[in-house]
Amino acid sequence: MATMTAAQRREQARADYDAFLRECPSHQLLGRLSDKWVSLVIAALSGGTQRYSDLSRTIAGVSPKMLTQTLRSLERDGIISRTVTPAVPVRVDYALTPLGASLAGLLTAVKDWAETHFEDVRAAREHYDAQNPN
Repeated sequence: MATMTAAQRREQARADYDAFLRECPSHQLLGRLSDKWVSLVIAALSGGTQRYSDLSRTIAGVSPKMLTQTLRSLERDGIISRTVTPAVPVRVDYALTPLGASLAGLLTAVKDWAETHFEDVRAAREHYDAQNPN
């Protein structure tokens, strides 16, 4: 078996999609999917198609700029679709694609876990902080 250089190992890892390597495309995708706004947008759309204003009201704290950037990146990745209906004013609807729907269950489960277990995490933080004062 031939010895590979570090550059060759990185190239092979990219071909194998090893998310533990920074150069791997799956590492970059995982970084995008772990963004809180991405998770919340996908969770919100798992309930069905929504307009921009609906998403803005549902996702507290998201700025218009961040919501727009998040929606554009998810559309580019094929996770959501954007449908423009000519009207006055123009109607724009966002929905999960089949690819997005396959991801929605996972991210919604993480959101649900956070909502269910936050008190446990808070208690653990308080315990840790008491044991490790600054």
